[in-house]
Amino acid sequence: MPPAVQETVRELVDVSPVLTRVGEHFTRAGFEVHLVGGSVRDALLAAGSDAPRTPGDLDLTTDAHPEQVLDLLRGVASSTWNTGIAFGTVGAEVSGVRLEITTFRADRYDRESRNPEVAWGSSLVDDLSRRDFTVNAMAVSLGPDRTVTDPYGGLGDLLARRLRTPGAAVDSFADDPLRMLRAVRFVAQLGLTPDDDVVEAMTSLAGELARITPERVQVELSKTLLQDSPRAALELFVSTGLADVVLPELAALRMEIDEHHQHKDVYSHSLTVLDQAIELERADGTVTEPDLVLRLAALLHDIGKPATRRHEPRGRVSFHHHEVVGAKLVRKRLAALRYPKDVTEAVARLTFLHLRFHGYGRGEWTDSAVRRYVTDAGDLLPRLHKLVRSDCTTRNKRRAAALSATYDSLEQRIAELTAAEDLARVRPDLDGNAIMEILGIPPGREVGEAWKHLKELRLERGPLDRDEAEAELRAWWAARP
Repeated sequence: MPPAVQETVRELVDVSPVLTRVGEHFTRAGFEVHLVGGSVRDALLAAGSDAPRTPGDLDLTTDAHPEQVLDLLRGVASSTWNTGIAFGTVGAEVSGVRLEITTFRADRYDRESRNPEVAWGSSLVDDLSRRDFTVNAMAVSLGPDRTVTDPYGGLGDLLARRLRTPGAAVDSFADDPLRMLRAVRFVAQLGLTPDDDVVEAMTSLAGELARITPERVQVELSKTLLQDSPRAALELFVSTGLADVVLPELAALRMEIDEHHQHKDVYSHSLTVLDQAIELERADGTVTEPDLVLRLAALLHDIGKPATRRHEPRGRVSFHHHEVVGAKLVRKRLAALRYPKDVTEAVARLTFLHLRFHGYGRGEWTDSAVRRYVTDAGDLLPRLHKLVRSDCTTRNKRRAAALSATYDSLEQRIAELTAAEDLARVRPDLDGNAIMEILGIPPGREVGEAWKHLKELRLERGPLDRDEAEAELRAWWAARP
């Protein structure tokens, strides 16, 4: 590693008093301790930029065994935890900073699960050899000399934006298939390009992802989607066959385009919708964090198309009710990936609603239809606006402008009705207590039926005054069989 770069890394480490304090404490006791992995990588990426100069997650490695680490931390840490101690990792909080310290490892994998046969190592270089990628196989000593160790060329790979493994990629991924999903994420997170042997190993070992728990798959997929530009990563995810194993509905969008070109490339379209949704998300000043629900909906909104494709007369192709089928597929897949229920339901609902706007025409909707659009979307309405706008991927500028203007008019009508009627809280004009009092009935199923009737009336006609609402209720009650 060039001397100038070594000095930069040392400076980045020195700005953290916690690292200096921990390093001095371990060194006095006769042990090595090093900042390692993503902490070093991110410090190098921050050099020469406006990014924070203090590494985020502090990952340390040491030749001290876990029990010795715990003893050493008693004089430094305000608290420690040992949930990962079976794998050699001790967690600690020092001066308000959380860090993890792991003993040098020399593990072996059974290649049937991703659980290693844990063994302590005695060499930093050997420990680095078992890291997932070269850009994560760099370390900085927290001893007084601040020695930088980069035995596998991680810095060069980072500067060249290249993704390699310290050893043979096929061995690394066979040991731990989750590393293949991490490779996908690093394409999005760090803008790295995987070497050919990495891609070949991912392709040949894609089936090994079945060994990974759905929860771990979900975490990596979500981290990828939440990056600034996930498209290239998702293309790698699909082209290597990883998606076939854990998200086959995405890979299935690569339908053969019919000879008459009567439908778009649904796969490319979906990636473009995701790109455009991210742009709209960034343009929204009220959104402070990447929106996982919107991004999942943008990526998956058309997954019902392969199952609903029909060849029609004169070479046309249809996808009738693909939004209904798609919503069911979204629920099934996201549940299988252990996404929280609220995320799953929100993405499914957006998938179900994403075509509703196309019935708007040039503004033919009645006020009733506008009310139902808002009510059915509920608190998902801002996301639905972004999804529908992103779903326009036509290259015909005139058509794109017309669709945008039409949706502008719909949003304007929503705003006007909201101002007049408070659409965000559409309720019947009579509540349950009033219904029971007027009809002289006790709580029960009939009260619920009356409430639903008045809700439908409210959506259809807008707000009613008390006398109108009571008259409609009595008329409905009298007409019941």
